[in-house]
Amino acid sequence: MASKKPSAKARQISEFKAQLGGLDDLFAREERRHDDLSAKKEAALRTKACESKNRYPTRGEAELAIRSCAEHGKTGLHTYRCPYCKGWHLTSHPKM
Repeated sequence: MASKKPSAKARQISEFKAQLGGLDDLFAREERRHDDLSAKKEAALRTKACESKNRYPTRGEAELAIRSCAEHGKTGLHTYRCPYCKGWHLTSHPKM
């Protein structure tokens, strides 16, 4: 039966970590890889959701653009507040 003393438990943990043979580095590399992928995904999302679209400083200007588009035959547009730039963009997705 294993000892319940904290010092014995600490020794068992250190022996176990020694048996891992450097897996700590593997976990650190995997965490860095995950962070890099998350940053790339966020940058791609920002480009698609904000940077590739026209930005309007006010909702009124965005709605004016919608009316202008309607005059040229493009209907079904809506405005939304961008979480990235805090400006206004147009979308064809229906309001939720």
